Amino acid sequence: MKRTLIFFLLSLLIVSCGSSSTDTTSDSPAQYIENKGSDTIVNLALAWAETYQAERPDVRISVTGGGSGTGIAALINGTVDIANASRKIKDEEISEAQGKGIDPLEHIIARDAIAVIVNPQNLVRELTLQQISDIYSGKITNWTEVGGEDRPIVKLSRETNSGTHVYFLETVLRLGNKEDKTLFSTDTLLLPSSEGIISEVRSNPNAIGYDGLGYVPDDLKMIAIAEEEGGEYVLPAIETVNDKTYPIARDLYMYTDGEPAGIVKEYLDWILSAEAQQIVAELGFVPVK
Repeated sequence: MKRTLIFFLLSLLIVSCGSSSTDTTSDSPAQYIENKGSDTIVNLALAWAETYQAERPDVRISVTGGGSGTGIAALINGTVDIANASRKIKDEEISEAQGKGIDPLEHIIARDAIAVIVNPQNLVRELTLQQISDIYSGKITNWTEVGGEDRPIVKLSRETNSGTHVYFLETVLRLGNKEDKTLFSTDTLLLPSSEGIISEVRSNPNAIGYDGLGYVPDDLKMIAIAEEEGGEYVLPAIETVNDKTYPIARDLYMYTDGEPAGIVKEYLDWILSAEAQQIVAELGFVPVK
């Protein structure tokens, strides 16, 4: 009877030790990075995170989109380590952050061309910046006015929380003039994602949209753009961004609260490495190095 009791107690001890060992191996990793923001950057950020985690199994990186404004708001509220943005942080956002003890620091991590896209059935191949501005502000409403067929123009845009929306508004609709107050026409369809714009242009021969170069599939037509009437019409590409001939190109950013330290600094240093910048090129963006 005593031998049976001893065996039973030893069995419980072995099971208990086994359970303790299993729990230890399933503990969450000690190093964790929260990364949120721009939908333009989200696929690139996911590719970076996957590659980095494969090399550093002790690190876990959470990547979510929602728009540049969402990422910057999360940084201001102290709920993320890195905010992704396809536009520069605004002065009022910096003031709000500093009021909460947050000091936003900018890191340029890639560059991007904004492609203006149409359905392959559309005969239009070239537009000036002024023509695109006139289309989106509602001054031009039919494709015949820019050399196309007699069809109404259906305008597609990202939603206002998108950094791409803000950049397109300031650079294209307002032609870089800070005093200009031109707005998107009220009949512009605002879509929540890059994929939504791609899908609508693909299915609607009357549509025009814009998207980051890395998101544009081969079955859609990209418009060649000239800065002004009589200028050279240029298609978006890594080469035309680097030689500054394509007029709708921008930097892409990550923001941290002050100088990063620890694993966040190590990750940002890796993002600027040759390995990570090769991923930038593979996804259709423009490397900064």
